[in-house]
Amino acid sequence: MNHGGERTYREQDLASVARDIIDSNAYMTLATADENGRPWASPVWYAAEGYAHFYWVSSPEARHSRNLAARPEVGVVIFDSQAPVGTGQGVYMSAIAEELAGTELDLGIGVFSRRSQAHGAGGWTREDVTPPARHRLYRATASEHYVLDDKDRRTLVSV
Repeated sequence: MNHGGERTYREQDLASVARDIIDSNAYMTLATADENGRPWASPVWYAAEGYAHFYWVSSPEARHSRNLAARPEVGVVIFDSQAPVGTGQGVYMSAIAEELAGTELDLGIGVFSRRSQAHGAGGWTREDVTPPARHRLYRATASEHYVLDDKDRRTLVSV
């Protein structure tokens, strides 16, 4: 993302930069690891609830879904892959991910469905993400958000 031409963030509020990135993108990279620590990264289309909860749908058989069932700690990165060289910025997050059930599923499907409909992809229901359907609804809850400052130092921000 190009925030004001050159990569200078001194005058900008880095938390605002993080919020802008989350609000203006559609995909996040989800970094998982299996029970033996083998890493795997997957791009997933997401719906955010505020700046701490990120929802996506996936097959429970997908590698990242199996990984988070064994090890719920994940890394998340959201960035604009179309930004010109030298102008890009991203949000890096530490999070805990889980497949949703019960009341959490009902709340999450509402968030996910509203964003899906807003982007012209149609709505989602509980029946679309529970057996025997091929997808499940997942949520990553971020505990830390980082962005790079103007000296390319990773900076913890409160969004």
